[in-house]
Amino acid sequence: MTRYLHTMYRITDPERSRGFYEALGLEFRRDMDIVRNGAKEATNYFFGVPGQDEELELTQNHDGRTYDLGTGYGHIAFAVDDLDETLAQLKDQGIEPEREPYRVREGGSRICFVQDPDGYRIELIDRSGN
Repeated sequence: MTRYLHTMYRITDPERSRGFYEALGLEFRRDMDIVRNGAKEATNYFFGVPGQDEELELTQNHDGRTYDLGTGYGHIAFAVDDLDETLAQLKDQGIEPEREPYRVREGGSRICFVQDPDGYRIELIDRSGN
């Protein structure tokens, strides 16, 4: 049997990333250092939606490398209880939506895209019914 476990991508500022994902309602679960030949190579930070097992793994490599997002990455999506409240919490961190919330189709949920501190696109889907 196959079971989805996690998605991983690289980050540069764990504190900013933690604030961003906690504002989306994810909980910080744990961190884990990766040690190779006695040297700390990276740190993994795990987040998840309360009540769900699947996780988002954010990895900070400690060798000073920088990363390009590439053209293959699209976005990840999170359902949020109140899109306007979530956007207000993100605004407090200096994060603005790419454009105002909108509906893809008449009667559909309001959605909005933001970028996390490393530029990864995140789709927020409103579940408040507004």
